[in-house]
Amino acid sequence: MAGGQADVSGQSRGAWWAWWISVLLLLATMLNYMDRQALSVMSKRITGELQITNEQYGDLEFGFGVAFAAGSLVFGAIADRWSVRWLYPGVLLAWSAMGVLTAWCSSFESLLLCRMLLGFFESGHWPCALRTTKTIQTGSQRLMGNSILQSGGALGAIVTPLLVLAMVGRSEVYGAWRFPFQVIGSLGVVWAVIWLCSVRREDLPSASVAGPGSEESGGHWLQECLSSRKFWALVPVVMVLNITWQLIRAWLPKFLEEGRGATESAALYFNSLYFVAADVGCLAAGAGALYLSGRGLSTHRARLCVFGVCAILTALAVVAAVLPLGWGLYAVLLLVAAGSLGLFPCYYSMSQDLSSRNMGKAAGVLSAVGWLTASPLQKLFGLVVDRTGRFDEGLALVGLAPLVGFVCLLVIWREPEPWVGRGSGK
Repeated sequence: MAGGQADVSGQSRGAWWAWWISVLLLLATMLNYMDRQALSVMSKRITGELQITNEQYGDLEFGFGVAFAAGSLVFGAIADRWSVRWLYPGVLLAWSAMGVLTAWCSSFESLLLCRMLLGFFESGHWPCALRTTKTIQTGSQRLMGNSILQSGGALGAIVTPLLVLAMVGRSEVYGAWRFPFQVIGSLGVVWAVIWLCSVRREDLPSASVAGPGSEESGGHWLQECLSSRKFWALVPVVMVLNITWQLIRAWLPKFLEEGRGATESAALYFNSLYFVAADVGCLAAGAGALYLSGRGLSTHRARLCVFGVCAILTALAVVAAVLPLGWGLYAVLLLVAAGSLGLFPCYYSMSQDLSSRNMGKAAGVLSAVGWLTASPLQKLFGLVVDRTGRFDEGLALVGLAPLVGFVCLLVIWREPEPWVGRGSGK
């Protein structure tokens, strides 16, 4: 697969416009995670009121993930054919509607259906966002753009528990958890209007008309994937990244409340702080790659170094698994947060090297692989907790997973990277 080529459409608007669009991508990711994370931060209330077991809670995450994987394939293909100017707000409004409908769920089955539809439409965010970043940014700036994009996930996870506390607080009223779903889901309409006012049709054309750099040597897109060494290097990477991030994201409040005895308010406040640290780690990953590129490392070596550091930080989950509730546990979890989200900009930058014309499809396949790997483990994680009453062993294992991905990059990618000279960052 061809890599490193930049799409030129949209770049003529100027650097200020490109960074403004990056901010909009951040906000879209933020909304994506707010709709997703609302279930997690109110999981104790919802599972108690609807009489849902930990295993069934794992089923909700499993259903979300399977639907996300299916949507990744669908929207990955569509993003390579249609202009994301219209596709992007379309999928965002669709997942926002599913978030609103969650407020009316009255059983495990209806909640599962809403979560699956939410996951299906939320998956469209990533091929749209990555194609946008690929079009408007180049080189190491693209990795920084990806950091801004991904940091929105942490911001959404920060804001969600605070918003829930503001609307629900310590209320014991039956069904108090429903109103936050309605408010969070309604925010998507505002974003869609701003997006359509900020982006013109010619800024983000479909890949087939994207101009120089979009055409690649024939062959079916799937053949491109299967014959690419880089693609196969990213398969285990996307698997371990999803295992670590998605499982900790889904189970952190329950781990603190049920596994360590924290109060609901303390767990939610720390949940926000956890994602503050994740956001810092994500932005630091992009800034670190820019710095290393400026010091003479090629783009790939720079992101590989950043990936390795983040994998080591994430592995500190092994330490968190043996610590009691207290400042030591909180401090270690904050380092895990910074490392686990800092991995993603590196992965996104590598995936954007795979293809210009078929990037959406390649990213969709990788996303599907990642979600189909992590999602069944949600159910297994919940089943183990139900039977043992312990979260510790599972937390330790998922924290070690990114180290496996780092080794795979070293062994499989093996791209010869010359020393490119100070300041070039190519």
